Amino acid sequence: MEETLTKMSRSSGGLYELNARSLDPRLYNEDLAPTKIAERTWGTYDVAALWVGLAVNIPTYMLAAALIEGGMNWWQAILTITLGNLIVLIPMILNAHAGTKFGIPFPVLARVSFGVLGSNIPSLLRSLVACGWFGIQTWIGGSAIQASMVLLWPAWADFAAGPGICFMVFWLINIYIIVRGPESIRRMEDWAAPFLIVAGLALLFWAMSQAGGLGPILSRPSQFETGAEFFRFFVPSLTAMVGFWATLALNIPDLTRFARGQKEQILGQAIGLPPTMALFAFIGVAVTSATVIIFGEAIWDPVQLVSRFGNPLLVAVAMVALAVATLSTNVAANVVAPANGFANLWPEKMTLARGGILTGIIGIVMMPWKLLSDYGTYIYGWLVGYSGFLGPIAGIFIVDYFLIRKQKISLYDLYRRGGRYEYTGGFNWRAVTALVAGILAAMVGLVFPGLRVLYDYAWFVGFAVAGVVYYLSMPAGPEIDLAAVPLWREGAEATE
Repeated sequence: MEETLTKMSRSSGGLYELNARSLDPRLYNEDLAPTKIAERTWGTYDVAALWVGLAVNIPTYMLAAALIEGGMNWWQAILTITLGNLIVLIPMILNAHAGTKFGIPFPVLARVSFGVLGSNIPSLLRSLVACGWFGIQTWIGGSAIQASMVLLWPAWADFAAGPGICFMVFWLINIYIIVRGPESIRRMEDWAAPFLIVAGLALLFWAMSQAGGLGPILSRPSQFETGAEFFRFFVPSLTAMVGFWATLALNIPDLTRFARGQKEQILGQAIGLPPTMALFAFIGVAVTSATVIIFGEAIWDPVQLVSRFGNPLLVAVAMVALAVATLSTNVAANVVAPANGFANLWPEKMTLARGGILTGIIGIVMMPWKLLSDYGTYIYGWLVGYSGFLGPIAGIFIVDYFLIRKQKISLYDLYRRGGRYEYTGGFNWRAVTALVAGILAAMVGLVFPGLRVLYDYAWFVGFAVAGVVYYLSMPAGPEIDLAAVPLWREGAEATE
């Protein structure tokens, strides 16, 4: 086999690509292949727009509304959400580094620490969570279409198969975009981002006009009488905020491998994620508070809210905005990751399109309507629960890439058996042990009430325990001198 690495020096650091004539088909297909430097076209705006499209979605709105329903006032809810997103931005940027530098997706990056076969463990854990989110988002999007149809054509409400048809229509739209590939995702996010911001602000202005301004909307006091009561709710809520994007904090290389450089991915994420989440969360808080004044009850589901608008045309426009918000998040956040994860399990047969279809099927089997049954299930059961599985993976990745590998990876060995990432039969059992230790530490609070605080901090506990166990057990690997690898330049022959 022939290996050639290409390095392009930039102010943000080197970018590398792999050009090998023969790679192991058991570990390689076009979807798992590292991107060529010419394919890395996403600038700062593209990355920021991607995050605007991801953050402006119905679960974000519901997240803020759930904190209000749980007892927080408006500024406590916004502070909790903003702090959680600033925290999760750190592992997001760190895990994105390898994707940008080497052009590799998340399942391939997992091979570095878990082994070429062991990588399927974190990949499938991440994939199952994404399937659950796909089901949630598709359920919401289908509901928006159904509500719009009923208002525009009242007889549709009597059609028993109507909800199922609306759901399948939205399901097929998601699959269509993912089949078109990553570039179609970028184009969708570019035009969807400004539209979604305008739509969110329009909803806020409507609430202000109907409720008599922001004063009455934001006058609702905190329901917690003591600081201890507040912190008992705040701690798991903060973990839930981190858990909300703990998914993307792992598979962000799936997206940033198309970025032009580290500067673009860092600035794009910093500009796009925390400010957008804070803004849209504020809209969720303000509008939910306004519904108490306008309708006499808190309506945390925006689909139910816009269905009460009196003007059918206004309802239709609002429902389109909700559907676009859901679609832009679902495709980028909840289909790419599991599709790549399933492809990593069976590269010879599982394409991105087939993985996307499998994601959709599993998402429905996970019964998303139960995950959204109430704010307690949504926050304590879903968000906090799965964060205890994903936090340990993030801890292992970051420790391995930055502390043990020193940001140096052999691309060639990631796509072949018997290389430096073979470990023991394709599995790095030190990483598996660290993962199990992190998960057990995070979940022990569910079994022993006296240790409940460990579950409340599930992501943080799992991250720390797994990272420390892995660092203490994993010896430093052989040094990889990337500078010694022959370079390929335009117009020149590849050299050995």
